[in-house]
Amino acid sequence: MLKKYTCDNGLRVVLEDIPSVRSVTVGIWIKTGSRNESLANNGISHFLEHMFFKGTTTRSARDIAEAFDAIGGQVNAFTSKEYTCFYAKVLDSYKDFALEILADMFFHSTFAEEELEREKKVVYEEIKMSEDTPDDIIHDMLSEVSFGNHPLAFPILGTEQTLASFTREDLQRYKDTHYTPGNVVISVAGNVDESYFKQVEKLFGGYHTTSNRFEYQAPSFMAEHIERKKDTEQAHLCLGYQGLPVDDQSIYSLIVMNNVFGGSMSSRLFQEVREQRGLAYSVFSYHSSFIDDGLLTIYAGTGKDQLPVLQETIEATIDELKRTGLTDKELHNSKEQLKANLMLSLESTNSRMSRNGKNELILNRHRTLDEMIKEIDQVTHESTNRMIHSLFERKHSSALISP
Repeated sequence: MLKKYTCDNGLRVVLEDIPSVRSVTVGIWIKTGSRNESLANNGISHFLEHMFFKGTTTRSARDIAEAFDAIGGQVNAFTSKEYTCFYAKVLDSYKDFALEILADMFFHSTFAEEELEREKKVVYEEIKMSEDTPDDIIHDMLSEVSFGNHPLAFPILGTEQTLASFTREDLQRYKDTHYTPGNVVISVAGNVDESYFKQVEKLFGGYHTTSNRFEYQAPSFMAEHIERKKDTEQAHLCLGYQGLPVDDQSIYSLIVMNNVFGGSMSSRLFQEVREQRGLAYSVFSYHSSFIDDGLLTIYAGTGKDQLPVLQETIEATIDELKRTGLTDKELHNSKEQLKANLMLSLESTNSRMSRNGKNELILNRHRTLDEMIKEIDQVTHESTNRMIHSLFERKHSSALISP
């Protein structure tokens, strides 16, 4: 059962006790990502995430790594366009220890100059690695062309130019501005009871920063095209259609429809492009939801000479979907697959922590498993048909990397 607690300073805690497991996953969620940046400091959310692991006033970077290795625990972090998360998964007997180290990283990271310069080199290499992976950067290119000059268009990693400019003072200022108690959620899942709230309150309930409310501006979808020539063996293509915000009432109709269209091995795109025509090894579609918008992405990679046929095949698959809608079998199978994925994910304390933390941070509400299954069951031919025509009758954006 999920329980919520709000510290005196406004920081929220969500806790799900799962007595049948012997692990606990603790996550610190902060409502800031590349969307909260400007052209001048693009990439600072991600770089700040890296720097939290580089030493505190009492622990070196090596001490932090060894502390979790010594107890067989896992510690990691990630940054997205709209949030950042630090998390640790440990045996239940080490849950207090894990929280204490995460708090030490959160409050007492020194952002030492020598570590700062060393870590810049690491992120430089991360950016270069992304540049060397065309089926990775093509998705950043699609965001860039779909959202124009809006911050949702910014790459999460930033650029080599912005990275070079970051100082210790920049990191501290950004942290003070965005890591405010009202922007932070601590999510805990596993073999843990309500007494853990006291531990969180003790470590996180006393800090205060000046509240700086970030005003979100909704993006305008741009049906534009971007193309880049690169020394690659394949052409990489992404098409983008304006999707739905994370809390849209029709989100399950979109998810069910996308599963049939390009979200699984039995999907129409996979079967038509790969199995029937052999045009691509990798072909799929997925939906990204943001606070006030969304993006449906179609990706495929193929030989340069086959690119026109690939594009025609994708367009023909969309036209067929618009003409026929989902079959009874497709609708049933997609709903059953989504329900199974949902239930199987609940067997992991990591995924439960993630779901609860993100829901509290972005939506400020939680749906039970039964409520979500009911919403999936309520998806009909009529609702998926409306979704198909709403999505695919608009103009789309596109990004292409070609040899």
